[in-house]
Amino acid sequence: MGWWPFGTYGSSNSEEITPPTRHERQKCWESRDAYFACLDGVGVINAGTEGKACSKENKAYQNTCAQSWITYFNERRKLAFAQKDMLAQANAQNPRVKR
Repeated sequence: MGWWPFGTYGSSNSEEITPPTRHERQKCWESRDAYFACLDGVGVINAGTEGKACSKENKAYQNTCAQSWITYFNERRKLAFAQKDMLAQANAQNPRVKR
């Protein structure tokens, strides 16, 4: 099983490694954005916990992105929400913050 669903990138044999093209990366980012927009629409932060709500978008995301990218994007999403919450909490606790 290869790392990237296109070409031979990350294959276990000694073939020449072909990195994803700009078009393949763009398709991955577009499918990620559509999936995350769907998650936002149903109020889910942790990808994969939405049940069947975003199955079409999730399937496209899984089919167009490398698994390592999916793991990274999903973790980054959780961290971004945690950071946003921490900043809001810090601003609420600091009386000198301009509102």
